[in-house]
Amino acid sequence: MTTDFDVVVERDADGNYVASVPALQGCHTQAQSLDELMERVREVIALCLEEQGRPTETLEFIGVQRVRIAS
Repeated sequence: MTTDFDVVVERDADGNYVASVPALQGCHTQAQSLDELMERVREVIALCLEEQGRPTETLEFIGVQRVRIAS
């Protein structure tokens, strides 16, 4: 059985890539390249599924919005 997960990828101030999996609480990782990040994402998803089990609530990915506020 296969399951697809949406992954949000960002880059931090040091140039490292950071990935999070919204469907799995606390499921994130980081790496210095996108190729390495994707390997790590697969590993961390497997670990999160092992720890948490499969999510009971399915989230539908809609998109990403950037919101600017005055500081």
